[in-house]
Amino acid sequence: MPQISGLFDVTMAPEALSATAAQSGLGRMSLDKRYHGPLDASGHGEMLSVRASEPGSAGYVALERVQGSLDGRQGSFYLQHSGTMTRGAPTLSVTVVPDTGTDALQGLQGKLAIRIENGKHYYDFTYDFAPAP
Repeated sequence: MPQISGLFDVTMAPEALSATAAQSGLGRMSLDKRYHGPLDASGHGEMLSVRASEPGSAGYVALERVQGSLDGRQGSFYLQHSGTMTRGAPTLSVTVVPDTGTDALQGLQGKLAIRIENGKHYYDFTYDFAPAP
């Protein structure tokens, strides 16, 4: 499976929750990303999160639509994020939602890892294309 790496910029902004969700302690953020390198694309999505009473423990889920070019192939796809922080120890899963690839990205499958180094965000994306059904 090919693996690519590059930088991305991200802007997050608070969004309003429904009255019921606001009372539950959830947080909601919009995501705007710009991927650079072999993934030359923009990403837009929504994130829900919660912080536990224990310091350093939290969780989030997000869905993100990515549109642009992946190694020269044009199209779009969705990423599903699931992150957990257990007393400061992070785990993160970011996967391509099956069958969401469009145009030249039809059949896209894969996993994306996020690294933050010296204040910069990096992605490592391992992907492949499933055969048509």
